[in-house]
Amino acid sequence: MVNVAILGFGTVGSGVAEVLTTNGGLIDRRAADLVRLKYILDVRDFPDSPYSGCFVKDFSVIENDPEVDIVVETIGGASVALDFTVRALKAGKSVVSSNKELVATHGYDLLQLARQHGVNYLFEASVGGGIPILRPLVSCLAANELSQVTGILNGTTNYILTRMIKAGLTFDQALKEAQDNGYAERDPSADVDGHDACRKICILAALAFGEQVYPRQVPTQGIRQVTLADVAYADSCGYKIKLLGRCLRREDGKVCAFVAPHLVPGDNPLAGVEDVFNAIAVTGNAIGDVMFYGRGAGKLPTASAVVADVIDIAKDLKKDRRNQWGPGAEDLVVSGDVLSSRWYVRVNAPLPKARELFGELQALARGGAPDGEIAFLTQAMTEPELRARLAGLELCSLLRVLD
Repeated sequence: MVNVAILGFGTVGSGVAEVLTTNGGLIDRRAADLVRLKYILDVRDFPDSPYSGCFVKDFSVIENDPEVDIVVETIGGASVALDFTVRALKAGKSVVSSNKELVATHGYDLLQLARQHGVNYLFEASVGGGIPILRPLVSCLAANELSQVTGILNGTTNYILTRMIKAGLTFDQALKEAQDNGYAERDPSADVDGHDACRKICILAALAFGEQVYPRQVPTQGIRQVTLADVAYADSCGYKIKLLGRCLRREDGKVCAFVAPHLVPGDNPLAGVEDVFNAIAVTGNAIGDVMFYGRGAGKLPTASAVVADVIDIAKDLKKDRRNQWGPGAEDLVVSGDVLSSRWYVRVNAPLPKARELFGELQALARGGAPDGEIAFLTQAMTEPELRARLAGLELCSLLRVLD
């Protein structure tokens, strides 16, 4: 029998308990042995829970029980969760996590620790919720040299932008609606400022390119500055505004990784990803372009990915899943400044002045634009080149174009 302990009984932890018990017969048939929930760690009391007999408040109970084979970490953050994960791995227990902050910040060290103790550290649910993406990167696409990963990685920001585009809501109105519907936290900064997407693109980059990419190395911009004026100008030329996490491998082996809102052309599949859905596009030298799509969060979709990792480990507790990557380096990641692209620019300036500075450009129009405001798409150039030309102009908005 394979015994499982869950750390944290919030949205994801309770979903894992539900999936383990509701689909217990199916799981037993797909694993090599019976899989049973033995413990749930939480500081709160749940006297009315159907799992009330499983609750403990002291992690050492789980740590010192030789019958516990797999620990599921759904606490979140990188403090207590890190301590418990390290202790579980050192105690010879495999760990399954949905914690993108922990993996993005400490993934290399935890993977090394797991290997040293003959166990596994898996985290499919840390990116894309229920979307299977991490395992395909290291198994299904293993024959490819991957060159780029681009994704809509945060359902909250995608919902907000969708409501701005389709319902004409301002950012503040769309954020409040997202909070009222339970899609956004009371403090939405991790989502709307891009930190959540940053952590996820770090994990995707590590798996795609084989080296740890740390959040502190990835320039990150959120969507607070996106206005309905930008939405209207983008729509006028057939584009949608999406918050994208991107990582690209350069010919010199360096990785360019960043998070920022982009104008996405309407014929790109990412433009049609709406509401709380996520999508991740991967480019390989053999497969070409593939895209993974689905609900990026939620109790049961995320729990589904967690339990899939549990089943994988339960099939063979000692098998090395070989999802290792290198430690990374300070000079591995280069700024998005090196990436040339077209740009969307909104400024308060005469159009002839813009043509003088940029030469050939695509002027845009929207109804109700104030006098003196212009918007246009530039030719391809790097951001430093762009800002040098914009020097002295009153800049209102600047977004990269995904081509």
